[in-house]
Amino acid sequence: MSDASPFIAHNGFALPAQGLGTYGFRGEAGADAVRSGIENGYRLIDSAFNYENEGAVGWGISGAAVDRAELIVTSKLAGRHHARAKALDAIEESRFRLGVDAIDLFLIHWPLPRVDAYVEAWQALIEARDRGLVRQIGVSNFLPEHLERIEDATGVRPVVNQIELHPRFPQEEALAYHRAHGILTEAWSPLGRAGEVLEDPAITAVAAAHGLTPAQAVLAWHAGRGVVAIPKAASAEHQALNLAAAQVRLSSDEIAAITALGAPDGRLWDADPATHEEF
Repeated sequence: MSDASPFIAHNGFALPAQGLGTYGFRGEAGADAVRSGIENGYRLIDSAFNYENEGAVGWGISGAAVDRAELIVTSKLAGRHHARAKALDAIEESRFRLGVDAIDLFLIHWPLPRVDAYVEAWQALIEARDRGLVRQIGVSNFLPEHLERIEDATGVRPVVNQIELHPRFPQEEALAYHRAHGILTEAWSPLGRAGEVLEDPAITAVAAAHGLTPAQAVLAWHAGRGVVAIPKAASAEHQALNLAAAQVRLSSDEIAAITALGAPDGRLWDADPATHEEF
């Protein structure tokens, strides 16, 4: 089943409470996982140029027994393509690889502030949207100062910011900023790579209270905070379990208990957008 309670951006763009992450999905097996996810109920599919799997994702989309118009297909601009001409070429290439007439949601993958070309990249995304190559545009891993700068320069606000967000790194300040500005928050690695955090008593207690697995409890926590989780799940069983979690409603106390697991050093790896570079 798919989630019927979408989250709404400042311009009316809507996303479901959960999308299918595809990092590492490649080849025929990757295409099969995407097709399975769509047929299980996923309508938001997340990929990126740098995942090197847009072909497999597109193949899975085309093979699914679901109307293409129901899907929100996402890809992202690599850091080496921030210059305008390179960005437009890369967007067209992503579109061809995915096999779609237009990419539904296109994001800048990282801001790369030392390179300082993300404003130019944002201008290219606006041009791509105006040309009909993409339908909605957003960013990934942007800090508030990056968000403010691109809007000040262009007058265009992103609809989405996809960021690292999980129980060890709940991103309360970023989430509050996004809410105040009508920017939807997507969470990459929403389970914290499914490590020892899933064994924490705060999570296992919530899971037991609702008859959930610990992973489902975390996904319900995301939905309860208004965050679009993007978990990766290759098997039909895990896909169905993940989607079901988006329907569970946690209490404010349960959400607060999981949020309290956050720590200043909670990042999974050294991926601070102020310094991280990924080309």
